[in-house]
Amino acid sequence: MQTEYRLKRRNDFRKVFRTGSSVANRQFVVYRAKRSEVGTIRVGISVSRKVGNAVTRNRIKRLVKEVVRDWAPDLPKNTDIVIIARNPAASMDYKEVQASLRHVFRKAGMWSKKENSIL
Repeated sequence: MQTEYRLKRRNDFRKVFRTGSSVANRQFVVYRAKRSEVGTIRVGISVSRKVGNAVTRNRIKRLVKEVVRDWAPDLPKNTDIVIIARNPAASMDYKEVQASLRHVFRKAGMWSKKENSIL
């Protein structure tokens, strides 16, 4: 995922948690908050140590980044998103991660109806 799409600073994460709304399923929790500054969507990924060791956590982060990288142009601008992985995400492959994130993003209203038909 390119640098312009990353959410890195602790204060940015806190702002999303404080001002945003959340949607969840068994594998992921997605927090979404609108930004006042004009720009692209920014995404932060959080995977707790409870999910697994470093290899497992980094694998989940790589899969999520790849899925979101493909969707970034279609997601709403001026938005910050934090994706939190839960335990069941540790045993998922790419297609399962993609399907689960698609489900959560649809629940969060991240796509218009036209874009929903494509995905």
